[in-house]
Amino acid sequence: MSVTPLSALRVSKHQIPAFKGFPNTSIQGRPLLIYHGVFPKSSTSIIESHLKSVGEVSPQWRYTMYSDSHFHSNTHEVLAIASGSAKCCFGHEDNDGRVEPILEKGDVVIIPAGVSHRLIQDYGGFQMVGSYPVGNSWDMCYGRSDEKEQVKQIATLNWFTKDPIYGDNGPCLQV
Repeated sequence: MSVTPLSALRVSKHQIPAFKGFPNTSIQGRPLLIYHGVFPKSSTSIIESHLKSVGEVSPQWRYTMYSDSHFHSNTHEVLAIASGSAKCCFGHEDNDGRVEPILEKGDVVIIPAGVSHRLIQDYGGFQMVGSYPVGNSWDMCYGRSDEKEQVKQIATLNWFTKDPIYGDNGPCLQV
């Protein structure tokens, strides 16, 4: 399978300030990354095979994005858009520092632990492959005051040792 060559890849990087109980990128300082058009003509199973072949993350589900703002405190997340398009919110809908991109088939989003995310509008057939670093599973946090202990663990999480898409030379290793 061919992915967009690194030399042609467009990457968006976003630092998102903390908002109420949502730490966003404030703890580790790793940006939200959007790789635009990585898998332009790939099916869900081809995306999963590619992710497994790189070996940094393990694909764990196929679904859309939840419409409630949430984040993960125990792992970073990689979302590969397998079909459709949608407007999503990163950082919490009431945060002036939020990011609201339209994600399309072929895009990949690398979400650092603590970054709030939610679906705003599905424009049709939006489905993703959700992946996490090998050996990790995810928790669900909603910015509540009783999640403070969970949020503390974000500071101790390791970043990726290989880029989930490009291996030893990918953009997530340069942040």
